[in-house]
Amino acid sequence: MSTSAERRLGDRIARSLYRDPDYIDDPVLGEYVQGIWQRLLQAARQRGELLPELETAFAWDVALGRDRSVNAFALPGGYLGVHLGLIAVVNSEDELASVLAHELSHVTQRHIARTVGRQSAQGPWVIAAMILGALAASSNPQAASAMIAGGQAVAVQGQLNFSRDMEREADRVGYGVMTEAGFEPQGFVSMFEKLQQANRFNDSGAFPYLRSHPLTTERIADMQVRQQLLPQAPPVQLTVTHALLAARARVLSNGDVESLRAAVAEASGDQFGKLAPARQAGVLYAAALAAASQRDFAQAARLHTRLQTMVQGPTQAQRLVQLLGAELWLAADDPKRAGELLGGAAATPAKRSELFLWARAMTQVGQAASASQQLRPWVTEHPRDAQAWQLLSAAYMAQGQTLSGVRAEAEAYAARFDYEAALNRFKAAQDVARQGGKIDHIEASIIDTRTRQLESLVREQALER
Repeated sequence: MSTSAERRLGDRIARSLYRDPDYIDDPVLGEYVQGIWQRLLQAARQRGELLPELETAFAWDVALGRDRSVNAFALPGGYLGVHLGLIAVVNSEDELASVLAHELSHVTQRHIARTVGRQSAQGPWVIAAMILGALAASSNPQAASAMIAGGQAVAVQGQLNFSRDMEREADRVGYGVMTEAGFEPQGFVSMFEKLQQANRFNDSGAFPYLRSHPLTTERIADMQVRQQLLPQAPPVQLTVTHALLAARARVLSNGDVESLRAAVAEASGDQFGKLAPARQAGVLYAAALAAASQRDFAQAARLHTRLQTMVQGPTQAQRLVQLLGAELWLAADDPKRAGELLGGAAATPAKRSELFLWARAMTQVGQAASASQQLRPWVTEHPRDAQAWQLLSAAYMAQGQTLSGVRAEAEAYAARFDYEAALNRFKAAQDVARQGGKIDHIEASIIDTRTRQLESLVREQALER
């Protein structure tokens, strides 16, 4: 299977994933995962695993799923999926890096192309549907039934299961990539131990990763040998930073009322004082976020104050606490306090999390021009950032710049491969331009060009069907 054909297939699958209600673009967790992912990509380049032609052809994009099951998966074309449940159970970035490195190696070693190639007699759309069905089956077998035609069920069952040789190769290459990137090799070993422990209980359903990546005696033996070759290392300790991120993943992936109430109650329970400091911080973070989700903003503020007292100093953990505070003030309809907390997000090149929260705050307090001024350079550098385009659209609309606002909304749809919706919005922007008035002619010209491009993409999609 050629790289271009694999990328096209991956794009088709990604279109469905981005429209799935479980897809989540959370800047805080996304930034964390991207930080690990980019280090792994750089290490793969240095080791010669990531060839230039492959890097150019593939997307190398990571999508987060609002699913509490422990799972991650590689897709054709360099797409990777990570469930929030995985982030919630690992104890460090090293453990998460071991999973991402393994999945990255499936892509760089072209395992996916070889596996999908076995179904070459099927049409691309059929293959895409089969892979989506297998993904659904990994966490919810009932959900897959609507996506799988009866005669294809056998093929689907093994669609994402690589051969034993491929799994061993992904372990070996992934281990090398992970250590080259500067992550502790102990993370690979401890993650494997987690999976092995879960496997002993015959996988209750919380670990779909074990179904698509079954543990074999060869893989276990290989990892045991690697562990023996490592210097004796202390057990992987949960850091405060990761405890906060894991807490966020738990709340965002499990938002039913009972779970939210339980998260709030845990912060005042009898067992709270017996927890290690890192776990206490995680409990307080989860409780504050859960209280805000229930619109109990007074309780959320009290919990956040307790968290601030516990996590101090110019650290990454303190930054996460500050971002949570801004998020809580925005949820409580107090954008002025949120903007004050974020401080100089406009004065310096901000990270994605700060920028997005600050842009929301500025738009709501009547300073949308400042928000659009900061967002424009971001979308120029990150044209496939759908959430950035959405925020820019809101900022333009708040300023009465309807043409630019509709165009930004169209770009948000295009970034998620929803070309038909994007084309509709571009045509709406053309209608706005035809109405006359004070029109930015450069913007109108860009809209005309993008409309023609989207018409071509929509025709291609129609032919693919």
